[in-house]
Amino acid sequence: MKKDYPVPAGYLERETEVKKSRFIARVAPVSSRDDVKTWLEQAHKDHPDARHICWAYQIGRPGSAAEAAMNDDGEPSGTAGKPILNVIQHKDMGDVLVMVIRYFGGIKLGAGGLVRAYAGAAESVLSAVDRVVHQPVIDARVILSFADEQPLRHWCEVHGATVDSVDYGSSVQARLSVPENRVREFGAFCDAQKLDYSFER
Repeated sequence: MKKDYPVPAGYLERETEVKKSRFIARVAPVSSRDDVKTWLEQAHKDHPDARHICWAYQIGRPGSAAEAAMNDDGEPSGTAGKPILNVIQHKDMGDVLVMVIRYFGGIKLGAGGLVRAYAGAAESVLSAVDRVVHQPVIDARVILSFADEQPLRHWCEVHGATVDSVDYGSSVQARLSVPENRVREFGAFCDAQKLDYSFER
């Protein structure tokens, strides 16, 4: 997957309180709807008694995201998911999910208060999370022998490439993500090792 935009470096949680309501904001890196589903299921397991678990996510490059969605989870329409998504977009971050878990404290906040509370919770966790920028990568396919697998894995570790999958049949087929700026070196390595390789652009 080609990425050259900031994404969350990992999972983080922050809690804020507004008029006795607790807002627990969580941020997580995601690259698919399945990732989003997994994180949401975890939030529901961790907080089965929460009144609302509202969320928004954006997958892909900020500003031209391949996919984005939001959910108010029973809060008045537009008071939770949209403010969370607005903060995500303002932070210029991709591949990100923000969930805000709310425990109602007995005092109604009103529509404006909810918007501010959810946006504030999203802001608190997105401001705190570390960002990483993934350099653009090229997908590569390599056909090799069993003996060549260890040297290939070692090259990947040293040069920031990742082994995405390995299929063991009569020969070994590996799929790799190679940083764009290492493609020439990778080709030279494969030629030296007499490996059959191709790039998928």
